[in-house]
Amino acid sequence: MIDEAAITFAAGARDRADRLRADDAALAAMLRVPGAFILPLWRGKPLVAEEPEGLRLAWLSPGAPLLAESAEAPVFLGLSGDQGCFALDVSAWQAPEAPSPAGLADRTVNRHPSLPPHMGFMDLRLAMARLDAQDAADAATAKGVLEWRRTHRFCARCGAPTRPEHGGWRTVCDGCGARHFPRTDPVTIMLVTRGERVLLGRQPFWPEGMYSLLAGFMEPGESIEAAVRRETMEETGVRVGRVRYLASQPWPFPSSLMIGCAAEALSARITLDEQELEEALWITRAEAAQALAGRHPRIAPARPGAIARSLIEAWVEGRVPPFE
Repeated sequence: MIDEAAITFAAGARDRADRLRADDAALAAMLRVPGAFILPLWRGKPLVAEEPEGLRLAWLSPGAPLLAESAEAPVFLGLSGDQGCFALDVSAWQAPEAPSPAGLADRTVNRHPSLPPHMGFMDLRLAMARLDAQDAADAATAKGVLEWRRTHRFCARCGAPTRPEHGGWRTVCDGCGARHFPRTDPVTIMLVTRGERVLLGRQPFWPEGMYSLLAGFMEPGESIEAAVRRETMEETGVRVGRVRYLASQPWPFPSSLMIGCAAEALSARITLDEQELEEALWITRAEAAQALAGRHPRIAPARPGAIARSLIEAWVEGRVPPFE
């Protein structure tokens, strides 16, 4: 039904080598090898290189001047052959460029003076659909762990500072001994259909004309199916019956797992929650195909790389079995 390899962030094959994360000496030795791969991120943006063949992550070798901008410990991402791959937060560098206007993505490419002009830090929302599967997966992993490290510097139990260990995948509090791990927030995203129509919504801060599938965070004590029914009802008043899992996508903005589901609508009338959505509407399969092709006069589809787009494409192409 859904091709996992076609979902951005979901198709990486990196050996994460958890067996090595507790071996501080081995990780330190890897970082001294000139062939080690280090991916810098600046304020959540991975370093990328514009090459003739396309966009790729820009991995640096130990000793690169840019890496001296960080006093942080690197995160061990895994192995490429027998070489270590790491991510490093270099957000202490003060970029000369002013930030771009607020929106879904920061369009400023920030360039460090020590790097060649074809390299720069790019918002992952802009880069994600242009990276190959492994680069996208590595960027999502690095961004997710470093964002967790940035926002969880203190112990949730006693408030004391924490320090990273286990290759950056865990923090420990020397005050009370508590250990903390990266968090992932589950989010359901729903392909709600009723015959030949699909339910779409839009939020007021989205680009003009952009519509997508409904989505919402799961709550404690809630199953995936229950979350799909609750979120759809809360946002649009549409009742949902049967729910079926389709695919998932890591979504590092900042730390979600998008759980894609097909959902059977039992009603069609929309009662909009204006605190959640600016608009919701039903469109036909033909209209969805028109929007995906960029030819709909009013509706622009979800951005390339988002699981919403993959689910809509699969439905339009008949790869999502209907509810009988």
